[in-house]
Amino acid sequence: MRTLPLFLIPAALVISCSPVDVEDVLTESAETSASYKITRYITGDPADVTTTTQSGTVLMGGSTDVDAAFQWMISRSGGGDFVVIRATGADGYNPYIFSELGGVNSVESIVIKGKKDASDIGVYNTIIQAEALFIAGGDQNDYVSNWKNTILEDAINYLINVKHVPVGGTSAGLAILGDAYFDAAKGTVLSDDALDNPYSNKVSIGYNDFIDHPYLVNTITDSHYNSPDRKGRHLTFMARLVKDYGIDVKGIGVEEETAVCVDENGIGYVYGINNVYFCKKNTLGPETCVSGTPLTWNRSNQAVRVYKVPATVTGTNTFNLITWASGTGGSWWYFWAENGTFFEAQ
Repeated sequence: MRTLPLFLIPAALVISCSPVDVEDVLTESAETSASYKITRYITGDPADVTTTTQSGTVLMGGSTDVDAAFQWMISRSGGGDFVVIRATGADGYNPYIFSELGGVNSVESIVIKGKKDASDIGVYNTIIQAEALFIAGGDQNDYVSNWKNTILEDAINYLINVKHVPVGGTSAGLAILGDAYFDAAKGTVLSDDALDNPYSNKVSIGYNDFIDHPYLVNTITDSHYNSPDRKGRHLTFMARLVKDYGIDVKGIGVEEETAVCVDENGIGYVYGINNVYFCKKNTLGPETCVSGTPLTWNRSNQAVRVYKVPATVTGTNTFNLITWASGTGGSWWYFWAENGTFFEAQ
């Protein structure tokens, strides 16, 4: 985990309530740096504001965005400046957040395509001044290979751990927020392939060297979880982390059109239309997790204990990410694998 360079830490950061002046002249522009080719789109008031913020984390499962999760972030931003970072795409989130949802001073989308871009001091300064940060979907290998070990990584960790503003991500943006992550360095991997060989070069996992989140320690996330190819690979990722690092591994799997919003007390509220799966190692590690051999992590059909939480529009169902032992509105399940075949049952 990188340490934030001392010369980049603001000497003082005073967060105070500063409501948006509705008579401000609103502007929208896109400007590209000739030297770094960083494309920036800003909608709203370009002047920086400071507001009172609350920490929070949004883990969104991909596909259609969850309005309630963004509104949760906006509320916790205090109506400040909302920044979206991505490696591809453009300003699609700007009109959605600023005009459709509303309640922020500005929305700025920054397309950060390479390591040089991620080392740009202007980008760094924009991010540390944000009152909310969202990481768009895409290819998480772009994020890992280009953002890790740069001042962009430092800026994200600063917002989470020092400034305490809401930070979220969807799909690939969700994938990098855990202490452990599938980096997709060799492309995606399906469950059958991962289960058949846990040490396939496509099962490429990073651990404890990127995003530093207090409620996602030893946790690996996965998105698009209602696709039939995700649960088995997620179990394989967890087995690898137990085998390689000896950790008490945890996992969060989020289905599409669904999000979990984790507050400052570690309580996750599940919004949307599908489910979130909170997974925790329940037994000893896998019986068989070696290269070229199908995964067996059975331990009497109880390898991983899972709390499956159905989403609601108002986020009434919850899970406690401090204890990892209780929630509301959900049901307990188990995941396991036997000779490369995935199983789940209550």
